[in-house]
Amino acid sequence: MNVVSKIKGLRDWFPVPQKSGRLNIVRWVLLEGNRIAVTSALLSFVFATLMLVGTLWTFEMQVLLTETPAVQTILNTLLSGIILLVSIVVSINSIVLSHDISSIDTQENRIKGAIEFRRDIGNMTEAGESPSDPASFLNLMATVIHDRVTALEEVAEESEEEVAQDIQGYVDDISETVELIGGQNKDTTGAEFGVLWLGLGVDYGEYLDRSRTLRGTYDSKMSDTFNERVDDLVQAFQMFAIGKEYFKTLYYTREVAHLSRTLLIVALPSILVTASAILAINGGVLPEVWVFGLSPLLSFVATVFTIALAPFLVLTAYMLRLATVAQKTAVAGPFFLQ
Repeated sequence: MNVVSKIKGLRDWFPVPQKSGRLNIVRWVLLEGNRIAVTSALLSFVFATLMLVGTLWTFEMQVLLTETPAVQTILNTLLSGIILLVSIVVSINSIVLSHDISSIDTQENRIKGAIEFRRDIGNMTEAGESPSDPASFLNLMATVIHDRVTALEEVAEESEEEVAQDIQGYVDDISETVELIGGQNKDTTGAEFGVLWLGLGVDYGEYLDRSRTLRGTYDSKMSDTFNERVDDLVQAFQMFAIGKEYFKTLYYTREVAHLSRTLLIVALPSILVTASAILAINGGVLPEVWVFGLSPLLSFVATVFTIALAPFLVLTAYMLRLATVAQKTAVAGPFFLQ
């Protein structure tokens, strides 16, 4: 493994420039970044902001802690919010995972449907390949769609010039999308979500509509072979669409499970630190150690508030990606909202 591959392998933990040299921080935060890495970045931002505000806004921290109940009130509110947040998220996770708790008939139909789908995928290739992971599935479907659109192009070359130009534009659009999926899929070795997003971001509904439009427009002018090629291409897109929606469902289930587990791990230390800080403020037991020349009280308040906000930042990191995936994939299909 060369240096470039190793750097790309860290893209889910650190933003890595794309082939064009651009560093897309927003995309990394919303999609590509590991949620633990994004949470750590948010925690660092909150801590740095609190330290900066406390340094620039020169107020008596000792007076704020000992003579006003503001800090204690906020910490008490955060402590209650952490417990409530964990309860709500775990309840949502139970609802999502309850989909897997069903009768034996439902499980049987689900398994039969999966076997039949993989059999149909295998029938589309000469070697009978039937991949089960997203990366292999995308590679296979990119190859199948490319072969079928090439066969359609060969038939179109024998038709009238106007018809051939219209079909050629359609073929070029599909070929560009297929090359994008197949080419970028080889470079997604580090980000676990990167492979999945390549498939989720493809708008197959547009190609299905254009395929039906082409067949309806030129049905009388083209041969039966042309209609068969269009049907084969539509079938490939339909199989791709089914696989894409299924992988999206698996992603949602996995992401919610990861969110619940991470939140439970983070919540306990956060509750303990927040409760201990409230007791320390009530008892007047405050730190007096200077670290890197920073005020002990300022460091204490910034650290406690950052730890108290950790569960909410974990939820923020996961919901940013869940909401982004839901928004981006909502327009990919036969129907969409403006």
